[in-house]
Amino acid sequence: MLDTVPAGVETELTRFFAAARLRATDYGEHYVALWDSLEQASSGGKRVRPALVLAAYAGFGGRDQSLVAPVAVSFELLHTAFVIHDDVIDRDLARRGVANIAGRFNDRALTHGAAADQAGVWAVAAAILAGDLALSEAHRALAKLPVDVRTRLRLLDLLDRAVFVSAAGELADVTNSSARHPLTVAEVITTLENKTAVYSFEAPLQAGAVLAGASAEAIRLLGRYGRLVGVAFQLTDDLLGVFGDPVKTGKSVTADLREGKQTALIAHAGGTESWSLIAPYLGKIDLSDEEAERAREHLRACGAKAAAEGLAYDHSRLAIEALDPAVIPAELRASLTELAGAAVNRAR
Repeated sequence: MLDTVPAGVETELTRFFAAARLRATDYGEHYVALWDSLEQASSGGKRVRPALVLAAYAGFGGRDQSLVAPVAVSFELLHTAFVIHDDVIDRDLARRGVANIAGRFNDRALTHGAAADQAGVWAVAAAILAGDLALSEAHRALAKLPVDVRTRLRLLDLLDRAVFVSAAGELADVTNSSARHPLTVAEVITTLENKTAVYSFEAPLQAGAVLAGASAEAIRLLGRYGRLVGVAFQLTDDLLGVFGDPVKTGKSVTADLREGKQTALIAHAGGTESWSLIAPYLGKIDLSDEEAERAREHLRACGAKAAAEGLAYDHSRLAIEALDPAVIPAELRASLTELAGAAVNRAR
């Protein structure tokens, strides 16, 4: 159920971008290029959030694909907006080795004769505006749904909460990066839950269930499941950011260490006698591959890797336990159980 997203979602996205690009022609070539870049930024992902919307909707008996598709698209565009803005915050010009919107507009500015500092302004402006446009459409897609007012407002409230909580998580993540001492594990978990789990897992599941008319208890349990499995996913992501295979993940295994990223790994290590051996490597901008490997060795030796893995598996298990058989339909429960396992048993 979660492996593929129906063609209706891709069709809805294609239709949206085609209409927006046509409107953009009235405002010049750069604006058209911005929409081209935004469409590219929204493509190629796993479509996890739309899949969750669709799974919950179908799990509670929803059958109208033309009704659920805009909801699925809304949460995909929300994700696109957050990714774009996150790159701006991190001052990144690429994502997974490919130029992002800022990177493309930086190059575009240079091609059009802009100086380097002006190109940087183009880059940031384009990315911020593109993220804003995606966020606006995420709300508009729900506002236009042909449903009763109560259902529409419940869906908009879910989207609002996702944006509100994620903004708090993003700010905390940026703030945490400048902390002089390791965070506690609880602080790390709270940041992961707020920044990612709510909008990526909790809200899409609840939105699909609301649209299908699920009970309040079912919606509550899906929320608990979503937060727990989202944290499990992010804990695993942070582990892969240090111990993964770059060929499989497409991510550097030194970037998080160079950044001094506050993860569960670091939170655990900070409370051990090995911290003095690990601390010098964190936030070291010119960290070499050899130094990164030494840091990894110390993280293994002090038990940080095992502790973070255990924490991820605990959250996955608790997520599965939240799926009360008396409330969550069997087919949906099976799919979500499989997802919880995949969240922690993956190489990318």
